[in-house]
Amino acid sequence: MSKLAPGLHGRKEVTVTSAMLASSVGSGLVEVFSTAMMVAWMEATAVAMVQGLLEDGQTTVGTGIQVSHVAATPCGMGVRFEAELTDVSPNGKGLSFKVAAYDAAGLIGEGTHQRVVVNREKFEARARAKGQAPA
Repeated sequence: MSKLAPGLHGRKEVTVTSAMLASSVGSGLVEVFSTAMMVAWMEATAVAMVQGLLEDGQTTVGTGIQVSHVAATPCGMGVRFEAELTDVSPNGKGLSFKVAAYDAAGLIGEGTHQRVVVNREKFEARARAKGQAPA
């Protein structure tokens, strides 16, 4: 029986650095925490939450994310990311998460995220093969 079940929670905390700013990652010209980095940390929180519950050789890959970024966060401020596993498909491969991010002033982003459990070696081999296919 799978240990993956709705209700699992994960959490990560980071401090916004200059490398995470919209002006640094190319997603804008302002010096605030970028939406791209917020999304990356939301995904990382979901990944870390379930990775230890998977079988050897398995990992998850992102297949979708729908989020809103509702408040700006300056460089140097801490951000807390939370993920909750909300659904596991009947075959145990599809995972759905509720994700959110908070700074010291409150909610900065929220939404949903989907991942699929894969065999890492096979997944990467298919990707490499795709790059070697004739055009």
